[in-house]
Amino acid sequence: MLLKLYDKNPNPAQIRHIAEVLRNGGIIIFPTDTVYAFGCSIFNASGVEFIARIKNHDMRRNNLSFICHELSQVSEFAKMDDEAFKMMRRNMPGPFTFILNGSSKLPKLFKNKKTVGIRMPDNEITLAIVRELGNPLMTSSIFTNEESEEYYTDPELIEEKYGHQVDLVIDGGMGGSIHSTIVDCTGDEPEIIREGAGSLV
Repeated sequence: MLLKLYDKNPNPAQIRHIAEVLRNGGIIIFPTDTVYAFGCSIFNASGVEFIARIKNHDMRRNNLSFICHELSQVSEFAKMDDEAFKMMRRNMPGPFTFILNGSSKLPKLFKNKKTVGIRMPDNEITLAIVRELGNPLMTSSIFTNEESEEYYTDPELIEEKYGHQVDLVIDGGMGGSIHSTIVDCTGDEPEIIREGAGSLV
């Protein structure tokens, strides 16, 4: 099902509906400030496993990313030193994934994960969904190795391809084709491990 929303002023009733779908174990595809992505509640074990499977990720090895709507939510699930906190405050919301050490409050499904990627996209649809849901989304970008860029940027074509596998595809307009910049904050110094859409300030 394709659901149209506007980034600047997403409809609150539709946001509540999306959050309810997620609470009931649903999986969505949604816009970010970079590329469209799969998402489910971090407490939805079968949803997390489905996304890992569709992306062919080994959950024991691959970094999985959470989308949070504010830094206080990040601190529940990840450990930030002062330098990481200041850098994230300067650069988020924005097109970045910050890799942090996980905290003891990670859901049971993630207990064997030492690190977690944290996203806070500059996209009001995404932030409104997470705010309404009350907990982070587990997320992974949709495939961007298609022959035709439209199949990962045009929400109608995304719905055509993936609509039978997910509960909702959220149309937030044309998506981007460049992934987020990944910054590893688990070492002595922050390290950019993937150059993407964002430039750190």
